[in-house]
Formats: sequence, C-alpha cells, structure tokens
Amino acid sequence: MPESDRSTRRTFLRNAGGALSMLAVGAAPALAETRRGRAHADPHPTPRPGITAAKVPTAQQLSATPHVIDVFDQVRAIPQVVDGIRCNCGCAGLQGSYSLLSCFETMEAMAIHCEICQAHGKLVHRMHAAGRTLDEIRRGVDARFA
Repeated sequence: MPESDRSTRRTFLRNAGGALSMLAVGAAPALAETRRGRAHADPHPTPRPGITAAKVPTAQQLSATPHVIDVFDQVRAIPQVVDGIRCNCGCAGLQGSYSLLSCFETMEAMAIHCEICQAHGKLVHRMHAAGRTLDEIRRGVDARFA
C-alpha cells in the first residue's frame, strides 16, 4: 500500500477515534439524566389482581428458541411478582405493555429476543427465590437497570 494511502487512513482513524470519544463524553451526562428521569417518571406498575402466566409460552412452544426456555419458565412461576416490575429496555412505552410480564406474553414476546427483558426476568426470579419482597425486588431492578 502506498505511503499516502496509509497516512490518509491513519489520519481518518485518529480523527474518527477522537470524534467518537468526544461524542461519548458529551453523551454521558445526557444518558445519565435520561436514566434518572426514566426511573422517576415511570414507576413500577401495581400487579393486577388475579394475574396468571396463562399467556407466557411454554417450553414446548419455545422449542425453536431453547436459549430462553429457562427464563420463560422462571417468569411463568411468579407472574404476580413480574407483573409489578417495570421493564427498562424501552418497551414500556409500547402499546399493550403493562409490566415486565408483558415482555414474556405471546410467541411474539419482546423477551424472546431482548437480552434486557431476559436479564430483568432472571434477576426478579433470583431475588424472589431469595425471599425478597416486591419493594426490595423493585429497588434491585432499579439499581441494576434504571
């Protein structure tokens, strides 16, 4: 490769790296503010009376996506708890979304593909299994994701 091409490429990469660094530093306060604002603006929902996991797909239904079967099973075990948790992946504003449980309902569920929804479900299940109350679980979710 001719020296002039290497120099141009090197200059481009150096400038691009600097621009990305400035963008990241400039965006950090805005991202932090968004996260703080979201946690305050979107409170955790109240679990709906009589909520069940009837709409959460079973392991058999999820056979094409075996990597999510465990977390769907975990959520299916505690729908009344998961229904009291706000999801922080950005889906809370979608039509028909009420709680983290909404992310796991139906075969088109957000949680089939969203690792954030999956991580929420795993954390909620783990904290519930450890005997934590709904308020403690909410604080744990907020500390990790909000």
